[in-house]
Amino acid sequence: MPEAKSRKRKRGKKSGSKPQIQHQKEIKSNDVTKAKHGSQSNELAAASKRPKPSSSSSFLDKMKARLAGGHFRMLNETLYTCTGGEAFNYFKEDPSLFNMYHTGYQEQMSHWPEQPVNVIIKWLKDHNRSFIVADFGCGDARLAKNVKNKVFSFDLISKDPSVIACDMSKTPLDSSTVDVAVFCLSLMGTDYPSYLNEAQREKRESSKSKAIEWPELKPCLYKRR
Repeated sequence: MPEAKSRKRKRGKKSGSKPQIQHQKEIKSNDVTKAKHGSQSNELAAASKRPKPSSSSSFLDKMKARLAGGHFRMLNETLYTCTGGEAFNYFKEDPSLFNMYHTGYQEQMSHWPEQPVNVIIKWLKDHNRSFIVADFGCGDARLAKNVKNKVFSFDLISKDPSVIACDMSKTPLDSSTVDVAVFCLSLMGTDYPSYLNEAQREKRESSKSKAIEWPELKPCLYKRR
């Protein structure tokens, strides 16, 4: 009889051990759940600490754009109220001003429904590819880069080696050498008729001149100070 009782007690101990194991499993699962929730909360906390685009940075960008626009208008007025030779010397002394001007110019054109230079590109593509072209005030030489014609690109200054930097009233081309003379928003300065005379000198007989001004632009009148 004592042996039977001891066996029952041992069996009771074994049967009582199962709830303890189950309890340990529940503790482990709770720990895993807590760990998951903890990692998620840490991720949320880290995300909340990430720098968000501040209103001050957007305000600074707007101020920079306004400042660039102001510089462009100032330089634009300078080009309209001086001679080609004066503009050439002005930008030659500080080439960064010329880059600033063309950056502002590109920004202005980005708001137009069509870029005027594209009108010239289309016209040349629809005509004889053997035409030799003189592009007065070429800017980034987009015309020469988008047609198969031989193009002489002129401007006051440029980092592009394909552009001839010069006073456009005194280009290095020989007389009667081009078929088309292009002025795309480049008839600026108090002596702009001298550019037309230079184009006339360069052109062959029965050649053409194309002057493009955007029709929606209002004419600006600057008084010489």
